[in-house]
Amino acid sequence: MAIEIYNANINIFLKPTVNDPQGITVKSALQSLGFFLENVRVGKFIEISLEANSREHAYEIAIDMCEKLLANTIIEKYTVNIDE
Repeated sequence: MAIEIYNANINIFLKPTVNDPQGITVKSALQSLGFFLENVRVGKFIEISLEANSREHAYEIAIDMCEKLLANTIIEKYTVNIDE
């Protein structure tokens, strides 16, 4: 198989049971501007271009990156999407 470049789009958020101080601050600021909302959660978006043998392999690499460095899996959850 040939090596190809894949784009991994990773979203990382605090788990629902973890307090989100940034989310609370943003919610308060939006409400002071007249927006009415139920909840706000603030997270991180990471885009990585990586080399892999296949889309599935790129997904596995991105998951490994999240598990080893990008996400604190004790308090955060993440999603990975692979684009070609």
